[in-house]
Amino acid sequence: MEKTKVLIVEDDAEISRLMAMYLEIEGFDTRVIDDGLAAIAAIENYLPDLIILDLMLPGLSGVEICKQARAFYQGPILVLTACNDDVSEVSLLKLGADDFLTKPLKPHVLVARIEALMRRIKPQQSMPGKKKHSRLDIDAESQKVSFDGNELSLTGAEYEMLIVLENNIGIPVSRDDCCQALRGIEHDFNDRSIDMRISGLRKKIQDDQMPYKIITTVRNKGYMLLNG
Repeated sequence: MEKTKVLIVEDDAEISRLMAMYLEIEGFDTRVIDDGLAAIAAIENYLPDLIILDLMLPGLSGVEICKQARAFYQGPILVLTACNDDVSEVSLLKLGADDFLTKPLKPHVLVARIEALMRRIKPQQSMPGKKKHSRLDIDAESQKVSFDGNELSLTGAEYEMLIVLENNIGIPVSRDDCCQALRGIEHDFNDRSIDMRISGLRKKIQDDQMPYKIITTVRNKGYMLLNG
């Protein structure tokens, strides 16, 4: 069985050494990059299953790396940040990050987050006889999504959100259910984070003007993918 490949982009030698050591003990294959300018090439060459990305880097910031990487990299990006506030979280989601952790890191939490992110990207099989949305085509194996025949460029979090909605088509999905699906573990996840992912999906399927015709908001219940 192939090991999960994790690229650590972190310029603090001690933090990156401890992360790599702990992850390798847990069975991951790791590579460390300490310069932002080398990060994009490392992503292209190493082809990691997941990226751990510090925001404060020499050469090229983590913000810019995230933006550039999302042009070609579809895997999970776990951002490390010293800030823990709503503005920072929303900004990271806009950039295409799938999750974030604040320093100082707790090794067992880091592993739990990585495992949760990796579970998300595994192909999800539809239940036999489950109703499908007529305008959506989801290939679980390749994780490609088309809407009205046009392929969508979704982040990992947006893809998982869409899967949750599509698996419950015509049924409201609460924010708590969305949080559990996105994080995979119990976590105090701000509602605005869910709203940002829904907003991103709506824009990509051109349903971002009220009244919403595809992904609607059900008051006091959550979000619902309307029957298509």
